[in-house]
Amino acid sequence: MAENKKNLSYTSSVGRRKAAVARVRLYPKVPDNLMIGDQLLKKGEVVVNGKEISAYFKSNVAKIMYEKPFQVTNTLNKFGISIRVTGGGQNSQLDATILAISRALSGVDSSFKEILRKKGLLTVDQKVRERRKVGTGGKARRTKQSPKR
Repeated sequence: MAENKKNLSYTSSVGRRKAAVARVRLYPKVPDNLMIGDQLLKKGEVVVNGKEISAYFKSNVAKIMYEKPFQVTNTLNKFGISIRVTGGGQNSQLDATILAISRALSGVDSSFKEILRKKGLLTVDQKVRERRKVGTGGKARRTKQSPKR
């Protein structure tokens, strides 16, 4: 099985948002018996952490968001995609996944890069949680109460 994995051809990319990191593998030609977790990957399917993407991101709004890079580039159901997402919350993971998919698509065809850039799908949202400062009583910006007397 390890010998089979060396011969796979895919485009990989990483997307980050807050504490979430999404690693994407985009397979233009999906091998017949490629198992991702306990699920068989087929052409046109997107698997996130071993689950179908619609089972991982359940809302209809999320579906519109993660299908947008494919609709913009007219590549819906043309690739097999496996995604590994860690950290962060559900929305951060979705944003990281969208960025990683967009980067992978731009890696497959350079003409997609301009299209995805115009739609804002390759723009990184760099806002992250502010770190806790020393002497602030457990919060980032809170100051300790001064004594009254």
